[in-house]
Amino acid sequence: MVAGRWIAAAALAACAVGGAAAQNYPVRPIRFIIPFTPGGNTDVLGRILAQKMTESFGQQVVIDNRPGAGGTLGVEQTARATPDGYTIVMGTFGGVLVANSLYTNLGYDPQRDLAPVALVSAPPGLLVVNPGVPVKSVQELITYARANDGKLNYGSSGAGTWNHLFGELFNAMARTRITHIPYKGAAPATTDLIGGQIQVMFSPFPPTLPHMKANRLRALGVSTAKRSGLLPDIPTVAESGLPGYAAEGWFAVLAPAKTP
Repeated sequence: MVAGRWIAAAALAACAVGGAAAQNYPVRPIRFIIPFTPGGNTDVLGRILAQKMTESFGQQVVIDNRPGAGGTLGVEQTARATPDGYTIVMGTFGGVLVANSLYTNLGYDPQRDLAPVALVSAPPGLLVVNPGVPVKSVQELITYARANDGKLNYGSSGAGTWNHLFGELFNAMARTRITHIPYKGAAPATTDLIGGQIQVMFSPFPPTLPHMKANRLRALGVSTAKRSGLLPDIPTVAESGLPGYAAEGWFAVLAPAKTP
C-alpha cells in the first residue's frame, strides 16, 4: 500500500516530464542527480521515478548521488549543467527555498538558475525516537526534553533540510532545547538514531516503516495538520502534545534554467 502510493505519485511526475519533452527526446541517457546519500527519502523517490521515466522514455535515467551542504551541492551541479534536458535533479524546499538564507556563498540563484519540471510529492514527516528514550507521546517527549535540557539530539539530512526546519519549529513551539546534528542524508541519520547516537528525528516515511515494525524506532506523531492515510493510527504532533504544530515538505524535479 505504501509503496503503491509513492509509485503512483512518481508515475504522475514521469508523465508530466514526458508530456513536456520534444518528440525526439531523449536520444541518450539522462543524468538524475539526487543531492543526498543513498537510502534516504529523496533517494527512494528518485529511484522510483527514474524507473518510471526509463520505462516511459525508452532511455536509461541514471541516478547520480551528490550529497553535501544540505542538498545544495547537487542542486548547484544541476544549475550549472548544460540546459539540454539531460541533467535533472530531485529538488527539495531546503535546497531551493531556504538555501539563500543559510549559505552566504551559494553558487546558484534558485529563481534564476533552475526551472521546475514536476512536483513529485509533498509528504509529511514522522516524529520518531530511539526506543531507549522513555516517552510514548509528544507531550512526554516535551516533558523529558525540558527535564534533560540540551542532552537530547535530533538528526536531519543536513542544515536547511526539511527535517532540520521541522525540528527547529518543534523546539521553538515546545520551548525545548534538543540539539541539531546534521548528516549528509536521512539514511546515515537513521542509522545513528537506531544506534542511539541521536535520540530524535523527523523522519521520512518509506525508509522508516520497516524499523518501526521491527521496534527499532518508535513513532510519536506525523508532522501535518491531519493524520496520514498511510498510518491512520499515528496521531499528529499537534494531537499528541503540541497544539498548532503542522509542517510538510515537498520534492520536485528541477532542470537548469532555459532547458527547452
